[in-house]
Amino acid sequence: MLIVTGQIIAVVAVLANAVIYGTDVCAAVIMRAVYRKLDDATVTVSAGWGHYYGDRRMPVFGAGGVVTAVLTLLIALFAGQIGAAVAAGVAVAALLIWLALYVRVAKPINTQQTAAAQSGVIPANARALQDKWDSILKYRVSLQFIAVTGLSAALILF
Repeated sequence: MLIVTGQIIAVVAVLANAVIYGTDVCAAVIMRAVYRKLDDATVTVSAGWGHYYGDRRMPVFGAGGVVTAVLTLLIALFAGQIGAAVAAGVAVAALLIWLALYVRVAKPINTQQTAAAQSGVIPANARALQDKWDSILKYRVSLQFIAVTGLSAALILF
């Protein structure tokens, strides 16, 4: 029963983190290129409103993904499934690093861009803010890839 529970939790972890991974891939592959074609005001307003909604709707997936990844790790340990525990542990480590990047770099920029979109006042450093936000996308995508892969491996190894 514990192994089946672990597998179910691992599936939920994969799905929750896949939402974040897909969003980050979309930003890296599509939105970054689009924003380079737009003027600073348009980029700021578009990104700001995107962050406004994203920062309200995505935490359920982000927090849910981290919590279920940790639960996957704990269940694997309690069930004696060492391979699954190692894979889930790698996923949890990647998610914690991703979360640190988000909190330290992306979230403060999200807040500034959201405020600019709501007020209509475009900051003088608008392009620099977007460039800084974009600069960590390769890390965010890579970390989410590692997390989803680790959780998928844990699911297989249960």
